[in-house]
Amino acid sequence: MAVELCPLGAWYAVGAEQERVFVTKVFARFARRERLADDCLREAVFRAECGSVDADLGGGDIKQRVARAGRGRSGGYRTVIAFRSGQRSVFLYGFAKSERDNIDDKELADLKKLAKLVLGNTDDQLATALREEELKELPGAHQSRDHDR
Repeated sequence: MAVELCPLGAWYAVGAEQERVFVTKVFARFARRERLADDCLREAVFRAECGSVDADLGGGDIKQRVARAGRGRSGGYRTVIAFRSGQRSVFLYGFAKSERDNIDDKELADLKKLAKLVLGNTDDQLATALREEELKELPGAHQSRDHDR
C-alpha cells in the first residue's frame, strides 16, 4: 500500500484496488474534440476522492471543473460525473464554461437517471457496456496506456 498526498494536503492510502473511471460514448467524443487528456479527467476524480467536489448535484452526480490549457480550471470545462467514492466514476457530460453557463433542470434530471443506472450496474453489465463500446474505461496509473492505441 502506498501513501499519497492529496492536493488539499490530506493523506490517503492507495491500495491495490483503485477506483475505476469510465467515460460514456458521448463524453468520449467531447473529450476527444476538446483534447482533454485522461490524466486531467483522473485528476478531477482524484480531487473528488479527496473531498474537493465543485458541486454535488444530487442523485450520485457531481460537477467538477477540468482545466483548459492556458486558462486553468475556472476558465476551463465543466464535467458531470456519476460518482461513487472508492468504487467507480463515470463521466457523463462535459461543456466549456465559455460556451454555456450551466445545465438546465431537464438535463440534470436526465443525468441523475443515467447516474443511477451506471452506478447500479453489476460487473457483468459493465463488461457488456465496455464490449459494446457504450463505455470506455480510462487506464489507471497501474495500467498500460498502449491498449488504447
